[in-house]
Amino acid sequence: MSNIDEKNKEKLREGRATLGGDVIWDIGLLPKSTTALLGLQHLFAMFGATILVPLLTGLDISTTLFMAGVGTLLFHFLTKGKVPAFLGSSFAFLGGYAAVAPMVDGAPNVEMLPYASGGIFFAGLVYVVMALFIKSFGVKRVMRFFPPVVTGPIIISIGLILAPSAIGNASTDWLLAIVAMAVVVYFNIFGRGMAKIIPLILGIVSAYVLALILGRVDLGAEAGAQLVALPLHRESLMKFDLSAIITIVPLALATMMEHIGDISAIGATVGKNYIKDPGLHRTLMGDGLATSLAAIFGGPANTTYGENTGVLVLTRVYDPKVMELAAVFAIILSFFPAVSQVIRSIPVAIIGGVSLILYGMISAIGVRNLVENQVDFTKSRNLIVAALIFVSALGFSGPVDGISFQVLGAEVKLSALAIAALVGIGLNAILPGKDYNFDQEDPQDTGVNFSGADTTLEGHEGEQVFPNK
Repeated sequence: MSNIDEKNKEKLREGRATLGGDVIWDIGLLPKSTTALLGLQHLFAMFGATILVPLLTGLDISTTLFMAGVGTLLFHFLTKGKVPAFLGSSFAFLGGYAAVAPMVDGAPNVEMLPYASGGIFFAGLVYVVMALFIKSFGVKRVMRFFPPVVTGPIIISIGLILAPSAIGNASTDWLLAIVAMAVVVYFNIFGRGMAKIIPLILGIVSAYVLALILGRVDLGAEAGAQLVALPLHRESLMKFDLSAIITIVPLALATMMEHIGDISAIGATVGKNYIKDPGLHRTLMGDGLATSLAAIFGGPANTTYGENTGVLVLTRVYDPKVMELAAVFAIILSFFPAVSQVIRSIPVAIIGGVSLILYGMISAIGVRNLVENQVDFTKSRNLIVAALIFVSALGFSGPVDGISFQVLGAEVKLSALAIAALVGIGLNAILPGKDYNFDQEDPQDTGVNFSGADTTLEGHEGEQVFPNK
């Protein structure tokens, strides 16, 4: 433990330490009431983005909260309780859900959602395979196959493919959509402290209050909601379909880059290199198994959350046990169906307004991924790889909806994103001139965080970046 940690510990014992001012690694030295509030703060930070995924896909909200909590605890177990991360719903798989189980007139596609979950299950296993490769061959060798010139265009394509659905939802009530969008934009740019970390939830709540005032919310469903109920449902259990699996599994390429970016950002925030200890193989294993576990019961893929990293910056309480406490709160909340019913009553236009920002952010984050990794587009091979990814992703999502073919008598369908991912990985492997090297000693926070949360916060940029490396 460093001298700074010892000094802060002494301050805590004497009651002189301040939240947000002194770094705190041991919440056992804080009052229990303060610890509980810190856990609730992390729950509140992840809540808006996590519930947005089931609202966009039709998945069950209670199951989503339950599996986010369980997945976070599993992640902490597998990473030896060293990484202060919370696992919430991943936006990166929205394109896969849209391809396999698109919403029908705003209602969940209950017939196809279990098959989408089956695809998510295998996507989580891709993490496990990647973790084993990294453990066996080293992170630098493995990452050469997944450079930013492949992952960046795929991330951009995810947002562009989803854009029409955002417009369609927003067009049902442009007033509510614009209010939701404006609030998200305002707090993203001008917000301070906690408000800057939770712009999505503030946008949804603000527009929802307006919808209540205008009488545009149907509250009838909440009247019959049970007080307490299990958050798991037999009809939501995953099922397997080869086409769904092949459609969704390649998206794990983008989410693994999201994972690496998030783990790097968390490390930069708290001043530790988690890529080295407990190791990228352990964090990937935790993220992947949490995703597969969630998929079994009909929950969305899990991923480390930038919103909670933002709370770390805000409070400077870095003890991973705070995240574990937030996970327990999420599990408890999932047993109250009334919460899910109220969330389900949010008008689709509000979701559309938030999605206008969210889907645009996904594409913009892909651009940021390319810029921050200094991808050289004066090289013809990089231009060709990116160009064919874009054409495949956008071309096969139009009138020509993917590619269908027979395998052993079974029909297999590749979605646009699956085709784009396979084309990008294949071209990058074949074409000469690879120039990407992943640095384990100084991993870069690439900004690949699909929730679009700002994890820097003014006044804390550049502090404690691996001081003990």
